[in-house]
Amino acid sequence: QKIGPFTVKPELIMSAPSVSFEFFPPKTAEAEASLWRSVERLAPLSPAFVSVTYGADGSTRERTHKVIERILAETTLEAVPHLTCVGASKDEVNELADSYWHLGIRHLVALRGDAEGEADANYVPHDNGYAYASDLVEGLLVRHPFELIVAAYPETHPQALSAEADLENLRRKVDAGARRAITQFFFDNAVFLKFRDRVAAAGIDVELIPGILPVTNYKTLARFADQCGTSLPQSLSDLFVGLDDDPTTRQQIAAHVAVSQAETLGREGVRNFHFYTLNRADLSYTVCHALGVRGTK
Repeated sequence: QKIGPFTVKPELIMSAPSVSFEFFPPKTAEAEASLWRSVERLAPLSPAFVSVTYGADGSTRERTHKVIERILAETTLEAVPHLTCVGASKDEVNELADSYWHLGIRHLVALRGDAEGEADANYVPHDNGYAYASDLVEGLLVRHPFELIVAAYPETHPQALSAEADLENLRRKVDAGARRAITQFFFDNAVFLKFRDRVAAAGIDVELIPGILPVTNYKTLARFADQCGTSLPQSLSDLFVGLDDDPTTRQQIAAHVAVSQAETLGREGVRNFHFYTLNRADLSYTVCHALGVRGTK
């Protein structure tokens, strides 16, 4: 069946996947307007949840909290804040977790977090803080019975000593009480599927939710990918050659790439997708529509 320029398998349309969206707290009035336009655009798709990131070195704590409060006040969406170890004491993290619990938040994304600066900046645990995400998961569950989501890295965290060490880190987070993990974005589905096999073979009982990043700007993507260790297939690069000054075609290609990626993963049994929206709704909306996610009007 054709939906716009996309061919989507009937079984995928009949059994649409579950989706979730990630936003980040805005810094400017213009960025704030873009965020809320995106929330308004995507909310009718009835996502399983929407998450709100927490800046490097804990730098957006207040802005993240305000976005969460507004989502709760003005929408019926399940709001899921990110909470990190970096740059905060245990008391500060616990106080924030308590405030979220009292707001009615029952799900959190628990992360180690990055030091301020580049993605590969050296991480140093806070003297009086939770050292790593596994410690954070354990500490949060002592306070409240949150449902906790953690991060997973199909191509290995750039600061991990090895792929095996990174897998053991995921195990520690799951053993501490996490039950779901959202992956870093990737474009080679074989990478994710092999990682899923490795997780299963290691006996780590966690649901892996693929993180999907629709490509709004290939040059920006290349910079992101370099920072987080994500490989970019040459075939993907080739698709965007000559389109620097053609945003309309870039948008169409980006949607095609993301739909194809999700279709392939769907045939491999993946039923949940997490979209990194970059606070822009159009591409994520288009991809979801093509996958049969229609929500409500």
